Amino acid sequence: MRTLLSFLFLLPLFAAAMAQEEPMLLPVHPVPLVVETASGIHRFSIEVADEPGERARGLMFRRNMDDDRGMLFVFPESGPRAFWMKNTPLPLDLLFVGADGRVAAIARGTPFSTESIAPPVSARFVLELKAGTAQNAGIRIGDRLRHPLIEAAGG
Repeated sequence: MRTLLSFLFLLPLFAAAMAQEEPMLLPVHPVPLVVETASGIHRFSIEVADEPGERARGLMFRRNMDDDRGMLFVFPESGPRAFWMKNTPLPLDLLFVGADGRVAAIARGTPFSTESIAPPVSARFVLELKAGTAQNAGIRIGDRLRHPLIEAAGG
């Protein structure tokens, strides 16, 4: 009986610890994000991280993601942004985007790295895509992202 009670007492703690290592799966926004490049239009289905807890967790523990998927981090105002890849096994492209919807910087995220990814630009949004997607789609600094959340910010 004592063992059973101990187990029942520890079960919520164990479940909480395990949940911390599960990827956060946000709903896909009904409107795709569009990137206008010199090579054409590219569409991405996105999850939107617009709450502090969602932005802090991001794509941690995510092991795979489709080529046409991404996560858009939405901040309440423009400013310098810093990301790291701790607990993130998936290599990523990070696109730092101004309030005007234009790509201000593109950086590569190395899995499990604790080094800061903080280009010297001001960003209102950060779009995370699977590593290599930006290059494969021809996304460059200055390209325009279109989405209702970006348009609402003045982009």
